[in-house]
Amino acid sequence: MFLEKMLQSQGFGARKHCQQLIKNGAVSINGVVVDNPKEKLKLDDLEFEVYQEKYTYREKVYIALNKPKGYECSHQSTHHFSVFDLFDDILTNRGIQCVGRLDQDTTGLLLLTDDGQFLQALTHPKKHVPKVYKMLTADEITDEQVQQLEAGVELRNETGIFAATDVTRLSSNELQMTVHQGVYHQVKRMIAAVGNKVESLHRQQIGQFDLGDIAEGEWIYLTEEQIQLAKQRDE
Repeated sequence: MFLEKMLQSQGFGARKHCQQLIKNGAVSINGVVVDNPKEKLKLDDLEFEVYQEKYTYREKVYIALNKPKGYECSHQSTHHFSVFDLFDDILTNRGIQCVGRLDQDTTGLLLLTDDGQFLQALTHPKKHVPKVYKMLTADEITDEQVQQLEAGVELRNETGIFAATDVTRLSSNELQMTVHQGVYHQVKRMIAAVGNKVESLHRQQIGQFDLGDIAEGEWIYLTEEQIQLAKQRDE
């Protein structure tokens, strides 16, 4: 791949801008400045610098963010910050998208990618990738409510029954449960359907990938192993 095309693919702007970066001597490979936009590169394990900032070539990017409260999963946010404000232009220029959405008041694990196939694998209704949520409820969680969630509830304007698995009371009004669909406001609506209300909601896990110790507002690139964990369904 030509150097100019590689830079463009990594989010450094339009081709002409990338050409200018190269001609200005801003780009180096293995510590050597390269000023030829048509320089041919081998992409395997390629590392490069732009204005002495180090980068690794990534054909696609897979990101795990610990989303803070008050951020919308939208490029055109209206009343709140956008999660895309948490990333630099190089990543947003790549066209990264949220893999599913979290409400502005919901915190926790949010995946982002520029890989359409990965996005489809995690969001298609037929895939049933499990997602683990923790929540605080307005009222005490009863045995009956736990049983109703496990048996399944109906949601207005939705088809079918929506059941949770691994429903666990962590305290009198703190609950953890796993859902396998992804309809609008699903967890909040399920809790409302059994006569309670979600006061705060946090997503801890997608597939078998857990948020772990990623700090609020921070993000990481997923490794290949972590990518596969995120896609993993319950057997």
